[in-house]
Amino acid sequence: MSKRDDLIKLYAEDIKSKFGEAADMTLLTKVVVGLGPAIYNADSSKVSGTDDRELETVKKNYLIKKLGLKDGPELMSAIKTVLDKYGSSNRNKQRAVVYYMLCKHFKKAAVYK
Repeated sequence: MSKRDDLIKLYAEDIKSKFGEAADMTLLTKVVVGLGPAIYNADSSKVSGTDDRELETVKKNYLIKKLGLKDGPELMSAIKTVLDKYGSSNRNKQRAVVYYMLCKHFKKAAVYK
């Protein structure tokens, strides 16, 4: 298996263990591919739930630009909900998992068709 396949498997396990649901592997793979080389960098592959600038970046670059959502308080609320479910004690919040869960939350899987 490739390094990307190994990471996708890791992300699917995170979704199962942290969110209690089986991952849609097709959607998860598309989210991972969309992230490109960021998944291989130790810093950019993670989301810091305590860094407000990081959360703004997720909101602007992913929710607004990629998913096409309108800016509003519900965007940051959704990010915080996903991060809370991921677990505040978990310091390794994988960007691909956060993006996948946000995509599912807003029912925007069609963006990846």
